[in-house]
Amino acid sequence: MLPSHGRYDFSAISQRPDYAWPEGRRLAVYIALNVEQFAFGEGLDSAIAPSGLHNQQSVFSWRDYGNRVGFWRLMELFDELDIPIQAQLNTAIYEHAPEVAERLRQRGDEFLGHGYTNSEEQGHLDEAAERELIERTTNAIARAEGQAPTGWMSPWLSQSAVTLDLLKEAGYRYNMDWCCDDQPIWMRTRAGPILAMPYPVELNDNRAIVRHKMTAREFADAIIDNFDEMLAQSAGQPLVFPISLHTFIVGQPFRLRQLRRALQHIVAHREQIWLTRPGEICRHIESLPAGVVPGSGVGN
Repeated sequence: MLPSHGRYDFSAISQRPDYAWPEGRRLAVYIALNVEQFAFGEGLDSAIAPSGLHNQQSVFSWRDYGNRVGFWRLMELFDELDIPIQAQLNTAIYEHAPEVAERLRQRGDEFLGHGYTNSEEQGHLDEAAERELIERTTNAIARAEGQAPTGWMSPWLSQSAVTLDLLKEAGYRYNMDWCCDDQPIWMRTRAGPILAMPYPVELNDNRAIVRHKMTAREFADAIIDNFDEMLAQSAGQPLVFPISLHTFIVGQPFRLRQLRRALQHIVAHREQIWLTRPGEICRHIESLPAGVVPGSGVGN
């Protein structure tokens, strides 16, 4: 047998019990906005720069554009289209750009644990250091927002062998690091189950545009095609369609125009879908009977 993570069992999506989202909707759509702060002159690579030059001021300032300009343009777009969002927030934002957090707070958007900075990743940390990172991130959001986040996405989707255990022990109810399904599934931890929320590796502007060199128009077309196909598929199963965005990528004007086109297409179907946030999806899944959602049976 091949080595296994042991966190969940195989389950074919076409062979699962049926359920529905609120008001009988079949397709849940959410936007995950990456709100990130980077260190100057150090930290992880970016595919926008030649190898060895990723810590130059040009890359730092390109990313900083996201907090200074791109974020605010995106907020205008989300307000215009009346779209709720979830922000996976590096807590360094509270120190470097507190107005960004205040704008999200005013909208009533969801804050997700996302580490201190995306100049770092957590998968290499030992258990004590990773626990401290999770606790520090959780406490910072709880102090600023009046409540702890219920969901987590690791910087760079990086996990150690015990990340899920530490998240569950810290009170998290769902995580977005495992991109294995179009429905939420329950995963095993040493402290009980934690929900894996669908999250996109491909309909993610950082992967699609920066790494795979899609144009803004191609990315928008991919969002539209994915939405149309999943809306049709959702007649058979309730599905989750997530879109991952970064302020310094789609916040650029020429990309923002194409993103607007894609989101206008989605909101034109507002009466057919559940336009929501992942925390609300988690609460709905938690309300379903045992045995409906993969991993929710006895012994998980």
